[in-house]
Amino acid sequence: MNLFDLTGKVAVITGSSRGIGRAIAEAMADHGAKVVISSRKADACAEAAQAINGKHGDGTAIVIPANISSKDDLQNLAEESRRQLGKIDILVCNAASNPYYGPMAGITDDQFRKILENNVIANHWFISMVAPEMVERGEGSVIIVSSIGGLTSSTMIGAYNISKAADFQLARNLAAEFGPSGVRVNCIAPGLIRTDFARALWENPDTLKTVTRHTPMRRIGEPHEIAGAAVYLASPASTFMTGQTIVVDGGSTIGVGL
Repeated sequence: MNLFDLTGKVAVITGSSRGIGRAIAEAMADHGAKVVISSRKADACAEAAQAINGKHGDGTAIVIPANISSKDDLQNLAEESRRQLGKIDILVCNAASNPYYGPMAGITDDQFRKILENNVIANHWFISMVAPEMVERGEGSVIIVSSIGGLTSSTMIGAYNISKAADFQLARNLAAEFGPSGVRVNCIAPGLIRTDFARALWENPDTLKTVTRHTPMRRIGEPHEIAGAAVYLASPASTFMTGQTIVVDGGSTIGVGL
């Protein structure tokens, strides 16, 4: 048995038209899965799917746009994924929002609410829509892309970090609920990655210098460097792993002293 073989599996990945989500979709397709590309913008999704289908053949990737802030959009994403590809074996909750940078005292209620709703509640919604079929079959893998922000403090993205810490607990609770049925729920916690989503951080020379100075590898990560962890969590290699978080951060959370 190939421990990382995803042949015959169907993976739905939110926020997969670019960045980490796209890298995960590409890697899962490389390992044999059919993938659903989803984000708010249909044209961006189509470009990502076209690239995957050009490499692996038509039908490897399909496009179902969805805004994670809409419960109806997520329900349609789940139902259309089943209609077009059949059972959903792998669910990756990757899409997230962060509309505010600054100290907690300056965040508006609407900004804080949006962060919590899109980064935590939307994950709960979508997992609740997909997990029952996994439970019924007695297998499946749910992956939440969280962040090392959920493990640390920040004077710039505190509310975002709070939401990502909540994702860790969401995974633990659901792992306890679904575990008896053979369904696994885990998190990935990336460090600072060179994506459009994190551009405000890595394009700031002072922030970049601070992050890399205390990171053993002395650099930030690239989207493809997160994809391997997702393939592992989706594959037979991780069938005894649930409720856990894989930190992929170049070592930044261990710190570098004198």
